[in-house]
Amino acid sequence: MLQTYRGSCHCGAVRFEADLDLTQPTFRCNCSICRRTRFWAAVARADGFRLLSGKSELTRYVFNSMKNEHFFCRHCGVRAFGVGNDTPIGKMYGVNLGCLDDVSDEQLATVPITYVDGLEDRWQQAPEFWRHL
Repeated sequence: MLQTYRGSCHCGAVRFEADLDLTQPTFRCNCSICRRTRFWAAVARADGFRLLSGKSELTRYVFNSMKNEHFFCRHCGVRAFGVGNDTPIGKMYGVNLGCLDDVSDEQLATVPITYVDGLEDRWQQAPEFWRHL
């Protein structure tokens, strides 16, 4: 069931709201950027994400196919969300679960995780090794 969650970067310069269903799979990926930043994404549809403040505080980073946008707070460096522009559901937001303000550790422990092999562009399967993600 969709629920609205609020979140922010570490310093609070970037704040957002996202409509998420945390009973649905979230994603841990082994691609070069997700592995390095330990990004744990829940999916919000384009109309289910609202940047409340801090647009001017974001730094945008794109690489490789240039299809996905990674946004970091220019002050604290936290990657609170990213934008997937070419996905099976169209434009979507990957919301970093670690940035949600109103989710307890107990709740996070129950969120289902799907591991994806982004490193090898095999998005529909888990990588051989995933426990470190």
